[in-house]
Amino acid sequence: MSEAPLTPCVRICVIHPDSGLCIGCLRSRDEIAAWGRLDTPARREIMDSLASRETELTGRRGGRAGRIARSRG
Repeated sequence: MSEAPLTPCVRICVIHPDSGLCIGCLRSRDEIAAWGRLDTPARREIMDSLASRETELTGRRGGRAGRIARSRG
């Protein structure tokens, strides 16, 4: 039995407009596009850097719930 492919993908594939990172896995477009060609050490290197990228995403304003709350305030 083979080992599952190494990937940070959580199937939430939306690119953040300001950072250019996927909000699900925190990879860049280029990293996502190259992922299938990367060897395991290269994948691990990217995966090790993902946690530090979370601060690059600016907070959402809350969608519909945020609009309602702002209209009441």
